Amino acid sequence: MRYRILIVDDDRDIVEFLKEYLEDEGYEVIAAYDGREGIIRAFSDEPHLIVLDIMLPYLDGFEVCRRIRQEMAVPIIMLTAKGEDVDKIVGLEIGADDYVVKPFNPRELLARIRALLRRSYMEEFRVKPPFERIVVGDLEIDPERREATVKGRRIELTAKEFDLLHFLASNRGKVFTRNQLISRVWGEDHVVGPRTVDVHIKKLRERIAEAGGDPDLIKTVWGVGYKLSDGSEE
Repeated sequence: MRYRILIVDDDRDIVEFLKEYLEDEGYEVIAAYDGREGIIRAFSDEPHLIVLDIMLPYLDGFEVCRRIRQEMAVPIIMLTAKGEDVDKIVGLEIGADDYVVKPFNPRELLARIRALLRRSYMEEFRVKPPFERIVVGDLEIDPERREATVKGRRIELTAKEFDLLHFLASNRGKVFTRNQLISRVWGEDHVVGPRTVDVHIKKLRERIAEAGGDPDLIKTVWGVGYKLSDGSEE
């Protein structure tokens, strides 16, 4: 899987330079040139990371960041040319994960992108020890036998459906975006899109229901992604 990066900046020279530079490093890059377009592209293209300039037409970067943060958990790096903006980024806690001050060395930005992607899509997610059974209500998952049951009745699952259910159950209660699930369940070398995740979630719910379980055990979190209930929801 290639990481998809959205660059939102009205300076087309910077955008084209960064696009070429990051594509040479193996990333897929999409671009937007004003705040409104940036929000639209973020919601439609589901990037893994956003590089967001503050000084933008129509909506500034602070407002764009705020609106995206209301709906998505995507990592955001802010670009700024003004020192006072740094204080605002840090002080207001608008939701940005990092910032880079212009003019910047592209290698510095690349290092921050790599670190943030690694932190967001790899290190923060845990998986239970490979053979530890997981029990969530009536659902029981046996990784050693690669079986899942509801009240002792086996759920018929494909290999990838089992992997997805096991990962969600290992991190029950935690919300994952589609891109995060692709990264952790399908892996970096598989070219699949967000729709693939939706199809597998739908199939999982159907198979859980067929076995006599509650399909709503897998929750949709609107505008973000999916989670497996930890039993605390009313």
